[in-house]
Amino acid sequence: MLPPRSEVSLSLDIAVRPDLSLVASATGKLWLAVEIVSSDDHAPDTVIKKQVYEEIRLPRLWMVDPRYDNVEVYHASQYGLVLKGILSKREILTEKLLPEFQIGVGELFAAEGG
Repeated sequence: MLPPRSEVSLSLDIAVRPDLSLVASATGKLWLAVEIVSSDDHAPDTVIKKQVYEEIRLPRLWMVDPRYDNVEVYHASQYGLVLKGILSKREILTEKLLPEFQIGVGELFAAEGG
């Protein structure tokens, strides 16, 4: 896990700054990007960065949207990023390839309100 908003080089001429990044230690490649969507950066995160992530075949993308208190979970496929689910407050965010990780979606947004 890189520090928040760390620059990640995807190629010689493309770099992104996901809100959170998980890089595979074996390859040094971005494996999971977490984008926290706000009204200020809605288009860059949900359109531009998402397209870049599709082009590099990013294995996992999580779009955390505090406006709706949900998380969109995307997985790479041969056809690009595929929406695997939209999780809301009462659901648990997990990743089978990270068996130790799990967090209640409601917990992600609890600090925001108070």
